[in-house]
Amino acid sequence: MLPPHAPPGGLRELAEMAEGEFADADATEILRWAGEVFGPGLVLASSMADTHLVHLAQTVVPGIDVLFLDTGYHFAETIGTRDAVAAVYDVNLVSVTPRQTVAEQDAEYGPRLHDRDPERCCALRKVEPLERGLSPYTAWINGMRRVDAPTRKDIRVVDFDAKRGMVKISPIAAWTDEDVQEYAEKHGVLVNPLFQDGYTSIGCAPCTRRTAPGEDPRAGRWAGFAKTECGLHA
Repeated sequence: MLPPHAPPGGLRELAEMAEGEFADADATEILRWAGEVFGPGLVLASSMADTHLVHLAQTVVPGIDVLFLDTGYHFAETIGTRDAVAAVYDVNLVSVTPRQTVAEQDAEYGPRLHDRDPERCCALRKVEPLERGLSPYTAWINGMRRVDAPTRKDIRVVDFDAKRGMVKISPIAAWTDEDVQEYAEKHGVLVNPLFQDGYTSIGCAPCTRRTAPGEDPRAGRWAGFAKTECGLHA
């Protein structure tokens, strides 16, 4: 659904105009604009690997919907972080699950599909649930940052998600690791305990390992595969 006073070109033109206006804006300003323009049509997607963006969003857009993909393979610490966010932050947590349980997927595709075909496993347990979870909304917020990986160095603050016909908002795209740490310490945000246990990028447990000093922060994701993204941002 188009927000009130959308330009003639619809959401695509709206995204282009907003990118021109907010490309160098503060994250708070971007979130305030998104809340005012999209209202209940706005959702924030979070993996609960960290919570700084969720914390910031709930201060600017109280009661914002936060979408969490419960893949069935998360670390217990990640589920605990999700539950803490739902209890402590001013958000409406929406958990979405895959169409099949892990047992049902194992029965159809064989056990440990993630070891044999991680692309298919991600498609079944992340990408498809995200499509369903986002379908009621007009715009979605994500926590991607340009420093996360070479594949993310050119992400825009406001973009048109042509695949889903939505506006895609990355309010902390320009944040550095130091910015994240400073915000987390200043506001005492909830922290996934795995970050204190040698993990630098957190996904599903079977496909995530600790990283060694000096390794790329995402080196622990899908180790041994030429895979660096789960497909959510394709």
